[in-house]
Amino acid sequence: MTKKRIFFLISTLILLGIEILIGLFTHGFVRNNVGDILVVILIYCLVRTITPYVPGNPYILPVAILIFAFGVEFLQLWGFCDKFGIENRLLRIIIGTGFSVTDLISYFIGVVACYFVDAYTLKINF
Repeated sequence: MTKKRIFFLISTLILLGIEILIGLFTHGFVRNNVGDILVVILIYCLVRTITPYVPGNPYILPVAILIFAFGVEFLQLWGFCDKFGIENRLLRIIIGTGFSVTDLISYFIGVVACYFVDAYTLKINF
């Protein structure tokens, strides 16, 4: 495993721990906005850990993650969990049940951070 993958694995684990703590112990702005910003960064770090990265364009992965996050958010607008009868509490938390435009903005902010990490890590070899 390369040093970059190890870095992203450690980052993934730290962000997962932070997300769990946010989910368990916070509410309001931190849970709704900071949690949404961090979740796209978590997904980014996870993908960078498990897949080889195609260098050259720092837009590809962040844009793909943004499309995924927006897709999940629009599934919430559609009522995905209710339409498919998902009653498991953990799945409902992971998928979400409430659409919010502020969530879309939070995802965008997180993806911008991912872009800058990609742009920076493409320039260095560690």
